[in-house]
Amino acid sequence: MDECLICAKHLGSGPLAGPVVFADDLVVVSHRPGEVLGYLFVETRRHVAALDLLTVAEAEAVARAVRLAAVGLRAELDPEFVFSAVAGRSVAHFHQHVFVRHRGTPDELAWTEVEWAGAPRGDAAELCAKLRPHFQ
Repeated sequence: MDECLICAKHLGSGPLAGPVVFADDLVVVSHRPGEVLGYLFVETRRHVAALDLLTVAEAEAVARAVRLAAVGLRAELDPEFVFSAVAGRSVAHFHQHVFVRHRGTPDELAWTEVEWAGAPRGDAAELCAKLRPHFQ
């Protein structure tokens, strides 16, 4: 799957590659590239396009990783909300977004918007290191 951006990411290359929080045989959890903190992706290791095509084991691993990601983000960033959304139209490789709405986010921003002038920024690799223990 050389043309798949997520498969390339799992090999450590491409524009989507970001620091990894957790990885096993079924899922990879990583932080979105950039300096705005608190936006994770949970992706299947196997190249599969949609939720209904996951094996039971993959679906269970995704659900567990999404929950642990949300718990970790809440503990480490103390956001107003932790959201999750299943996506897949732009890249045909199953992935689920888990992201925070930081306290102080302007009300006029949609729930999916995380970029704004006052959004907390920092080193995503440092945040990922703090999130890893939540996956053990």
